[in-house]
Amino acid sequence: MGRRRPDDHRADLSAPITGVIIDHFRIVEPATDQPSLIRNRGLNALILPLVSVVVLWCIWLIDEGFGLGLTRFGLIPRNVHGLIGIITAPLLHDGFDHLLNNSTAMVVLGWCLMYFYPRIAGRVVLLTWLIGGAAVWLMGRENVHVGASGVVYGMAAFLFVSGVLRRQRTLMALSLLVAFMYGSMVWGIFPLVPRVSWESHLWGGIIGIVLAFVHRHVPPAVNDPRPAFADEEDEEDATPMIEADEVNDAGLEWQRKPVEDTDRNRPGNVSTTWDQ
Repeated sequence: MGRRRPDDHRADLSAPITGVIIDHFRIVEPATDQPSLIRNRGLNALILPLVSVVVLWCIWLIDEGFGLGLTRFGLIPRNVHGLIGIITAPLLHDGFDHLLNNSTAMVVLGWCLMYFYPRIAGRVVLLTWLIGGAAVWLMGRENVHVGASGVVYGMAAFLFVSGVLRRQRTLMALSLLVAFMYGSMVWGIFPLVPRVSWESHLWGGIIGIVLAFVHRHVPPAVNDPRPAFADEEDEEDATPMIEADEVNDAGLEWQRKPVEDTDRNRPGNVSTTWDQ
């Protein structure tokens, strides 16, 4: 008594329910903790930007350590040999400061792009990379252009314009954050500083703005929460009380019928009383 045989498959009601039993296999249902899901999604959105930055630093360290001179594979406008730079230029950087500035911006903006717009993040980066490089090759100065600044400008422009177009509080707050952190980048689209590829900045920003308009109907991964209004709560609270009053009136209606007092001596005298 009290012991269970190995082949006894009766349910143990005292044991906690952790899944569903189907033919002796336990299927554990996944946890649905909302804060943990948000935290995991935020960490996943950071993976690709970090990997991209690590790749850029590895290329630069190998180039500096072995003296390979990889900047010769940069983008050279209207030169057949410079066509390869459309693909390779964002991977190459001219110095430590140049790479450091682009790295921090790529991590921050790349995470924002992956977290809020995961459906089109890769498309935005790829089109900014290729179309921006082709535009610089067609209309840029005849110098060697290197660096991922064009892609950074494309991401910043896309994030800012997308938040404004969608008119959601969360995305508009993101637009303000981008403007606050990288608003000074707007001066980079003008030919003010020597040896700076302002053409890459300009075309990257233009393509980012165009992509924001083209993909304005693609839903983001984050939506504003539905606000709760006090009027709605008052209406919900008032409805049961009205129904209760109607029920009470119907229950007492039979007690309010006048009855004729046939015991009185005066004929035709009617008194309104309560039936017992």
